Amino acid sequence: MKRLVVKMHPNDSVLVALTDLTKGQKVVFEEQTYLLQDTIKAKHKFYTSDLNTGDDVIMYGVLVGKVQNDVVKGSLMTTANLKHAAEPYGYRHVDYTWQAPDLSKYKERTFNGYKRSDGKVGTANYWLFVPTVFCENRNLDVIKEALHNQLGYSVSDKYNQFTHQLLKAYQEGEDLNSVGIQLNPSFSTNRVFQNVDGIKFLNHQGGCGGTRQDSDTLSTLLASYANHPNVAGITVLSLGCQHLQVQNFMNDVKRQNPSFDKPMYVFEQQSAQSEEQLVADAIKKTFEGLVEINKNQRTAAPLSELCIGVKCGGSDGFSGVSANPAVGYTSDLLIGLGGKVLLAEFPELCGVEQNLIDRCTTEASAKKFINLMQSYDALAHQVGSGFHMNPSPGNIKDGLITDAIKSAGAAKKGGTAPVIDVLDYTEIATKSGLNLVCTPGNDVEATTGQAASGATLILFTTGLGTPTGNPVCPVIKVATNSVLAKKMSDIIDIDCGPVISGEKTIEEMGEDILEYCIKAASGEIIPKAVLLNQDDFIPWKRGVSL
Repeated sequence: MKRLVVKMHPNDSVLVALTDLTKGQKVVFEEQTYLLQDTIKAKHKFYTSDLNTGDDVIMYGVLVGKVQNDVVKGSLMTTANLKHAAEPYGYRHVDYTWQAPDLSKYKERTFNGYKRSDGKVGTANYWLFVPTVFCENRNLDVIKEALHNQLGYSVSDKYNQFTHQLLKAYQEGEDLNSVGIQLNPSFSTNRVFQNVDGIKFLNHQGGCGGTRQDSDTLSTLLASYANHPNVAGITVLSLGCQHLQVQNFMNDVKRQNPSFDKPMYVFEQQSAQSEEQLVADAIKKTFEGLVEINKNQRTAAPLSELCIGVKCGGSDGFSGVSANPAVGYTSDLLIGLGGKVLLAEFPELCGVEQNLIDRCTTEASAKKFINLMQSYDALAHQVGSGFHMNPSPGNIKDGLITDAIKSAGAAKKGGTAPVIDVLDYTEIATKSGLNLVCTPGNDVEATTGQAASGATLILFTTGLGTPTGNPVCPVIKVATNSVLAKKMSDIIDIDCGPVISGEKTIEEMGEDILEYCIKAASGEIIPKAVLLNQDDFIPWKRGVSL
């Protein structure tokens, strides 16, 4: 029999509709009958008892809001009758115990990655272009067009051909509607360098102007990308007079990794004979570097060498029901195997702080988390905002009524393992286990930060759909529902809809996701964001960004 609703925790005061329900319909769940007072669309919630103004509302076992007026059993949860609320939190010594899931089928498993001289293992082999200042973005664009088109990394060929066909039809007086395009993404098989997975470019708007602190943070961020396990070589472009000097960047690279030995070529425009010469020299030297890193080969590595970031964006009311818990189970599997998991988006941990604090293995990491959360939230309040304003119109429309609801579901991506470390923005993960990484909730700012902390794959759950990717870290898109997975199949990699329909358990889905990660880490599967060259990169200036 098809499930109509689900309860996420025994103490919850709401039920989640798994399908559209109609006003007046009787829903039976756990021997209780609910007469629906409103139409309840799939992903939305209804109250399981009468509540008075000011009463607490519990979901996922935590406080997620307070009712603003009396509500009756079976009525729809809305922004009009519920406002965000979260429990206070603080450090309290808790002896947290954790039992890893059954790991027997993965004990001997490996993936084929790129072993680096510092001992880390990459899931890809990229050449990276780094501008120390926004003034070099145009030069990067020119170089990108030249290298991508000639070396087989361009994904625009089909659009070039489409435009050519439109032009031809226009010139010949034909109907433009007769011109079609092949919309399925394709990965070039005509790459000159078969072992170079891509040539990536970190265009940004920083490096000068703003504050010196902004430039310092940017330098650390860029250095972490240069040191990333998926990066094999780097070309640096500098203007010369900017705040972020090349030497500052080089110092940060060496500070992070004193034995840094990747090929790195630096070009400064104000020291060059001309822009043309600068671009030509950069292309030539990079070509020589590509020849060298093309000699790298994938070799077997244990799953403990994987570092996976977990992220959600374009979330919906099913995010905390299907995709996020499934990814959480994947996280627990990987942590049990000795790998690293990075849970970011601090504005989307609002309401579940106490649970995460209680899971911290040291008092120092617990207090660091508290300090980062409180400082971040205080900064938001100073400008008239706050974590409670995090949900987007799309989130709310699809069932995420308060930030605490969104956060409690989002935190499920981190599974149930202990928190081994807490990292500030641009700090690199060094400890196996679950790491909390301070980033905004903003999709690209968060994935940019997770890659900086060392993620070699990112599992990105979405209920509404988003094309988000990253230049150096393959992003795997995980849909919360099958409708989205079919509608946006060009950007979705994994469908967690079978959890909603009851065809698969959270555990089975989590194992499927880990299998996909192993194949993606080995280059056997290319995630859609990589196929599309969706290389999103936005440095966080440490201002208010939710």
